[in-house]
Amino acid sequence: MAITISAGWSRSHSHRVNGASSPWFGGVLAVAALFLGGITAPVNASAQDSQPSVGGFQAPVDVDTLGLPGPRQPIFYRHDIHAGQYEISCKYCHFAAEVSQEPGLPTMSTCMGCHLVIGTGNPEVDKVRTAAAEGTPPEWVRIHNLPSYVRFPHMRHVNADVQCQDCHGPVEEMPQVYQYAPLKMGWCLDCHLDREVTTDCTACHY
Repeated sequence: MAITISAGWSRSHSHRVNGASSPWFGGVLAVAALFLGGITAPVNASAQDSQPSVGGFQAPVDVDTLGLPGPRQPIFYRHDIHAGQYEISCKYCHFAAEVSQEPGLPTMSTCMGCHLVIGTGNPEVDKVRTAAAEGTPPEWVRIHNLPSYVRFPHMRHVNADVQCQDCHGPVEEMPQVYQYAPLKMGWCLDCHLDREVTTDCTACHY
């Protein structure tokens, strides 16, 4: 059964998706833009149509989930709205990408920093608020799975100026995130060879 879910808000700001500027500043700008745009209006198509898109990209108002690639998550978190339309930095939510092998997932307090006041009337935001109130974080479905003998240290790649989209694809345009790249050994080696970095076995297998 297909489910149609509205996007809701359309006001954007100028923070870059790849996080070259401060991700925290981007989050503050996003909240400010949404606050000024009307934080308590119901989520519907007319509300979105009445607000101009400042950053250029505007996520579709309604999405038919039936044909979307990738696993369904417990909350229909739309990267095309957060990272695309509002241009919130990837590192605002994936806070550990620069310092850890894993990029990290946003805490409920990060989500509620915006959705305490933003998104009234949106059933998916209601799920976020319920999870925060009950202290039960969503059990997100992992999308990018590597074999147990392969290591992908996010901090090395991010600090080497590898963009999120190089591996994850145009997530800022995805209503539902899916595995974009094959993540096979040959694909990784091609990238390492192109960038003239190590291809030693111990770089990924340790």
